[in-house]
Amino acid sequence: MSSFNKVILAGNLTRDPEVKTLPSGTIVANFGLAVNRSYRKADGEEVEETTFVDIDAFGRSAENIQKYCKKGDPLMVEGRLRYQNWETENGDKRSKLTVMLETFQFLPKSGGGESGGEGATKPEPDDKNPF
Repeated sequence: MSSFNKVILAGNLTRDPEVKTLPSGTIVANFGLAVNRSYRKADGEEVEETTFVDIDAFGRSAENIQKYCKKGDPLMVEGRLRYQNWETENGDKRSKLTVMLETFQFLPKSGGGESGGEGATKPEPDDKNPF
């Protein structure tokens, strides 16, 4: 059976990108994205649902996101899901799904202004992504 792992999300950054440099010299940016969905229940009530997603970007994409994005900015990301699990110092097991960014697109900020910076970026080759 073949597999397919592709995610496309558009939302707003929940925090400023946090940037680190790996021992290999690769830059990684971590940030959160809030994705909203509105729908109407059977009884007619309007409901807004927000999903919070952690995103990891590498290399040039990480640099551009750090340079041009801040909390609240809209962004469209394309990537793949990655499952992470770990054990806390107390021995508790934790896990979460994150999105490994492959490409992204700046979106216009509310108010109709132009988006800043460069447009979509090409994905880094897999050998540059340590995960």
